Amino acid sequence: MTAPSARCTLTALFVVLAAVPARAERLVASLSNRTVEITSSFTGVELVLFGTIEGDDPTDPPQRDYDIVATATGPRQTLVTWRKQRIFGIWVNADSRTLPDVPSYLSVLSTRPYDEIADRETLRREGIGIDNAVRTQKIGGRLVDVPADDQFRQAFLRLEHDHRLYGETTDAVKFLTPTLYRASIFVPAEAEVGTYNVAVKLFADGAMIASTDERFDIVTVGFEHFIAGAAVDHGILYGLVTAAMAAMTGWFASIVFRRD
Repeated sequence: MTAPSARCTLTALFVVLAAVPARAERLVASLSNRTVEITSSFTGVELVLFGTIEGDDPTDPPQRDYDIVATATGPRQTLVTWRKQRIFGIWVNADSRTLPDVPSYLSVLSTRPYDEIADRETLRREGIGIDNAVRTQKIGGRLVDVPADDQFRQAFLRLEHDHRLYGETTDAVKFLTPTLYRASIFVPAEAEVGTYNVAVKLFADGAMIASTDERFDIVTVGFEHFIAGAAVDHGILYGLVTAAMAAMTGWFASIVFRRD
């Protein structure tokens, strides 16, 4: 084969390969309920996250193994953690750290352990897992990224975990078929009212290849909604009425249980 013929053949092959579209996956997700209503008997709720992975050709079977990581986060807030110290026999708050813009609720669900899904740098870049969350603190007026073993960070995570507000399960996402997945998200009664975001990320061969987001709202209804609204919209009046009710309750109790 002559040199010009070889160049023509390579050029034609390149054109053919360039004309073949790359396989692109699309991630679809949905929730079983997008509104959680809090009543006096609310003890928590379990939402079902489900969805599918779609390719360019629905009839084309998947060519590789997939992993999914779903991260549910609650409304953001700024919190202060304190460290107690024993001074003259009394435990007092000795030092504090401010944790800005931390989620009030954080639940991470995945198909398998994170280190089997991607390398550490990819996990950190994509914010996968609690180890890569709540890393910023306000120290001396500056925002600083603290190490994972920081005492204030560990104390905060331990308290949130004890209240079932922070958690992760590395086998919670199940594939019902090679492209159909399902997971359960438990929201405890202690969860804050507001909008929650569920970020679903698709991984293959150690890289994130697709993502999507879902949202759900936690709202108060009935008498609880009235009380919460009154406390926010009419704070002074709410405080006066609450104090008056407490005084009346105390007076009534003194009458009922008075010893003659």
